[in-house]
Amino acid sequence: MNQLARRRFLQLGGATAAAVAAPTTAGWAVPSPGRLPDGLFALGVASGDPLPDRVVIWTRLVPEPLALDGTGGMTSRPVPVQWEIAHDEKFSQLARRGATVARPETGHSVHVDVEGLDPARWYYYRFRVQRQLSPVGRTRTAPAPGTMPDGWKFTVASCQNYPSGFYTSYLNMLDEEPDLVFHLGDYIYEGGAQGRLGRGHVPHHEIRTLADYRVRLAQYRGDPNLRAMHGAAPFAMTFDDHEVENNWSKEDADPDVPPEEFARRKAAAFQAYWEHMPLRTAQRPQGSAIRMYRRLHWGDLATINLLDTRQYRSDQIPDREADGPEAWDPDLELLGNEQMSWLLDGLSRSSTRWNVLGQQVPFFEDPDVGRENDKWDGYRVARQKVLDVLAGGGPRNPVVLSGDIHQNRAADIKADFRDPEAATVGVEFTGTSISSGGDTVPDARFDPDPANPHIRMKGSGRGYVAVSVTPDECRADFRVVDTVEQPTSGVSTVASFVARDGEPGLTRD
Repeated sequence: MNQLARRRFLQLGGATAAAVAAPTTAGWAVPSPGRLPDGLFALGVASGDPLPDRVVIWTRLVPEPLALDGTGGMTSRPVPVQWEIAHDEKFSQLARRGATVARPETGHSVHVDVEGLDPARWYYYRFRVQRQLSPVGRTRTAPAPGTMPDGWKFTVASCQNYPSGFYTSYLNMLDEEPDLVFHLGDYIYEGGAQGRLGRGHVPHHEIRTLADYRVRLAQYRGDPNLRAMHGAAPFAMTFDDHEVENNWSKEDADPDVPPEEFARRKAAAFQAYWEHMPLRTAQRPQGSAIRMYRRLHWGDLATINLLDTRQYRSDQIPDREADGPEAWDPDLELLGNEQMSWLLDGLSRSSTRWNVLGQQVPFFEDPDVGRENDKWDGYRVARQKVLDVLAGGGPRNPVVLSGDIHQNRAADIKADFRDPEAATVGVEFTGTSISSGGDTVPDARFDPDPANPHIRMKGSGRGYVAVSVTPDECRADFRVVDTVEQPTSGVSTVASFVARDGEPGLTRD
């Protein structure tokens, strides 16, 4: 995306509502909400989870995003919403159009699963409420089954603590023009930190209620760079811990809180998260449970497995014991039985050229962070189950994506990390944070570690990973911004690695 195009998209993403011809609401099964305030589309638009014939388009009506009661300044009545999706930015060639209702019980959010689209095609979309028109979003569908795309570009993001820094990474990510953006969690942070950059959390305390989580998510979604990125390409979303509480597990992370109280907190967090993300109704939470693991496909080029490593996990073992025998307890689960069976079955059956696992915490063994019990290193029997499938003639060319640690890593995946001579069965790209941790000196270190030769690179800085996939290779560029303490920043590539079809392991480029 050239500078002119990027500037135009930022303008679109931040556009205020425009006056348009008022649509008719005759025959709609909801009463008129009355005249609504201006600025309904303050959070912009988004799209996600593209399939060959459909994609989710999203918005939320919030003229006052930071209203502390969580209503966004909206009426308590349902509101009719029209939507359009077109082949061109001027909407002269409509592909589909329709109407839905934004309801107060879901925060006046809108999730439309637009069906009947052509595969492997870019579209433009927008929403209309009364005389107000949303910014225009750009999205696309996935290639059809049985087709082999020439290429696929995606980016990997995670960990975007709002007070810690500006989202300069998203401003630069626009120039990558990705087909898809993976967000691997810590989309928000639950604490009340204020920082020193004028980006303090609202509300100013740790969030616990539905109103709290709605306001916090609206604050993050209102960032202009994030809003522009959401409007430029579809996202594939999953959450980690800070969307609810630090390091939470199935059993809860705080023994001082009664289980029923934590269940209410999870229900509030999941509800607000779904309301703010371009997710299907299949992901709409049921109380304190939400089904986030799911599978997408990019033609015959790639299968995408999106995992939930948080909701079904056993409680973490004590710190600094993740490299001891406790980590090999067979009763420790990270994915839970149902999700693990779903994953292993899908990996065994996959026939695509590449197989992507989009998930939250590092999968490979890492002595620098592995003694922290929250990663796969703390659940070694569970990890070995996946490794056994990868090593046993399972899927072709596994690629694991992860985040969480606020650092860059490139690693080979070994069939058994206990054996230095074990075969390489896949690769992993761990992306650093968008802003969490604040500024650090960007770098990449390639010095081999004799005890851990599978780790090919360790790096610091804030940024994202840009990945390009062809039938022959998968290339990852680790992109790091100069600073997150200013609204804009330069970006550079600190490391690049390539995995080639049929040749397990990474090559530095």
